[in-house]
Amino acid sequence: MEIRTPQSRPGSSLPKRIGKAQGVRPVRLNAAVYAAIRAHGEETYPNECCGVLLGRISEREGWQIEAAVRAGNARADAARNRYEIAPAELVKIAREARGLRLEIAGFYHSHPDHAAQWSLTDLAEAHWLGCCYIITSVVKGKAAATNCFLLTGESEEEKRFEQQAIELGDENQIALQR
Repeated sequence: MEIRTPQSRPGSSLPKRIGKAQGVRPVRLNAAVYAAIRAHGEETYPNECCGVLLGRISEREGWQIEAAVRAGNARADAARNRYEIAPAELVKIAREARGLRLEIAGFYHSHPDHAAQWSLTDLAEAHWLGCCYIITSVVKGKAAATNCFLLTGESEEEKRFEQQAIELGDENQIALQR
């Protein structure tokens, strides 16, 4: 895993708050991590990209995303409109996260030429209750909208996505790339 500390701050002209959620704490991440997620979607177009969000959670603040780790899309049969992170790769990322004293905060993926909204398939295949799911729409190879959804509910049967605002900060965080 290569750890990059950005020299410049990509996306620093972006607004501090993106999206609006009611009743759900915003997810916080810095502009470099946000830009890395969007760039990954552009690089894998016309297929979906995917990766893991690493961070810390606090009772008061919610999730603070400190890194985005790229993962390979294991869905060779339908990579254009589906993603899957191989279990062995997810275990490796989880171990790396522990080494950095972070935890898996959620996942991200792109929707090539489709809205940055969760699909029924996204909901059916989401299982990490309390985690963030960031989706970036990539239209004709360029990142467009990016939205975040918190997987809530008490059980697998009651799970649902709730819109979650994205707050960009200027902290000196790291962008993890593979």
